[in-house]
Amino acid sequence: MCAAREAGITFLDDARYDDETGRAPTPTGWSEVVFGELFRAAGWAREEVIVANKLWWEHWPEEDANAELDGSLGRMGFDHVDLIYAVAPPPHLTMAELIEQVAGLIRSGIARAWGTCMWTVAQHLEALALCEQAGVPAPAAAQMVTSLVEHRDPDDPDMHRAFVRGPIALVASFVLAGGALTGKYLRGEHGRVDDNESPLNRAGKELAPKVVALAEQWGVPPSHVAFAYAFSHRHLASVLFGARTPEQLRENVAAYATFEALDARQLEAVRVLAN
Repeated sequence: MCAAREAGITFLDDARYDDETGRAPTPTGWSEVVFGELFRAAGWAREEVIVANKLWWEHWPEEDANAELDGSLGRMGFDHVDLIYAVAPPPHLTMAELIEQVAGLIRSGIARAWGTCMWTVAQHLEALALCEQAGVPAPAAAQMVTSLVEHRDPDDPDMHRAFVRGPIALVASFVLAGGALTGKYLRGEHGRVDDNESPLNRAGKELAPKVVALAEQWGVPPSHVAFAYAFSHRHLASVLFGARTPEQLRENVAAYATFEALDARQLEAVRVLAN
């Protein structure tokens, strides 16, 4: 967190997670408690940082959006979030109800804007139409998988129209394909997709040698090649990444300087990897 602050990062993405270890002091949301404590310990000025969190709809309708976010704010020690993502509605929550719920958060001031998280293109189009009909704020951001491995939704022509119509800004996630595109698995290192042989994770591991080879030609870390693809998206607002060390964070931040220095031939080489 201190390294992020020193690097000039001003967008922090937090979320409530359930404890899967049996060791956390609370069964859910300990991630938010730790985030709030580290935020204050690092000396962040709240008004200078954009903080995002998520609505999981895990206990809807017994727990509505206000109650869910209020619990998150209490654990973080904040009085509002700047951006609240809504994950795709479960079957028993209609899109109209979801929009009414998030609009209420914005009216109350505990969320300043809302966004989507891993929605389909069709869901974005439906939501935009309903927001226009109801006269309420449209989603300002869309967190979507945007990587060399998977980029169908943010590149969909209909999603392009949704980005413009909103307007909606893209927040790219899974840019490093779970770490596979850093080449870590080629080096024999371990990570969170070690035992997860989903098609997406397999694709990341299969593409990694090409990413590493291109990075070696350019004399940059493989992560910089992977980030370059997301940076080139016309509707991009930010790229999400997790970092285990200050050194890893600084390496990731430096990827933007690499991207700015790429010429047209190099950018085309990145795009070829995505095809």
